[in-house]
Amino acid sequence: MPTIAVDAMGGDFAPEAVAVDLHPAYVSTQHGEGLRLPLHRVQHHMAHVASCAAENELEPPLLGVAWDGTGYGLDGTVWGGEFLAWRDGRFDWVGGFADFPLLGAEMAMKEPRRIALALLHGVYGAEAFDLDFLPTLQAITAQERDTFAKVLKAEKAPRCRSVGRLFDGVASLLGLRQRMSFEGQAAMAVEFTASGEEKPYSFVLKTKSKPKTLIHWEPIVQGIVEDIKSGVPRHAIAARFHATLAEVIVKVAHEVGEHRVALSGGCFQNALLAHLAGERLEAEGFRPYFHQRVPPNDGGLSLGQIVVAAEAMRRG
Repeated sequence: MPTIAVDAMGGDFAPEAVAVDLHPAYVSTQHGEGLRLPLHRVQHHMAHVASCAAENELEPPLLGVAWDGTGYGLDGTVWGGEFLAWRDGRFDWVGGFADFPLLGAEMAMKEPRRIALALLHGVYGAEAFDLDFLPTLQAITAQERDTFAKVLKAEKAPRCRSVGRLFDGVASLLGLRQRMSFEGQAAMAVEFTASGEEKPYSFVLKTKSKPKTLIHWEPIVQGIVEDIKSGVPRHAIAARFHATLAEVIVKVAHEVGEHRVALSGGCFQNALLAHLAGERLEAEGFRPYFHQRVPPNDGGLSLGQIVVAAEAMRRG
């Protein structure tokens, strides 16, 4: 959102600049563009990291982990599973999840079954439609199967690499939620289902050009499907998924090599994920930082936008 400063005594004063999200379609961005002030467009996940850093009074260098549902990325995809190194006043993308299709675009963000089917198709191809023991397939009609198969084969759906959407997909696979009435509903179901200590699923890190790392989710999905087929309880699968995400953070942190790790974004409203990530980071010698007073979700973006814009102004 655009940020208008108000002084400590409650009186308005004329702002020198305005900071907005990078997404051009946001009403707040369009409002900021109309203010006729120097404009600073701040990428969504960079603002998340800067917000956490500011709350914890951190200066660069550090590694930021920004996980949420959606955010306008720099490469034309929907971001939400990012690792960002903040050094010398600038952010560098150093890692993230491999992308997957948003089957039905905006509809996919309301129907976890679409996310799950896209993930299954990424692992099993056309044979994904034969996995009738999965709740996801049971929630799709015969007519929808034909339509979805054509869309996935054509590869025309927008791409996404959001951890929030991965949570949605897992909720569908476990039969917890096939449609949502509000953002985060499916992810909350996965969190509240998880119980017990479980080992993480396998996953693959591929270094594109060090330290830029892609996390491949396909082994995670395959492991979940195999557990469901074997009759593993849902609470154990959900717990394994959380443990896997915590382990992903640790592995990428080792790749990047920054001691301090700031974790932000709506996914870290998940108390279990935050606990496991913090515990594993500390065990591996890192220093994790979380939000305490500023919301980790989009409610904290304005603070991050201020920090990034102020740094840009300072550097001219």
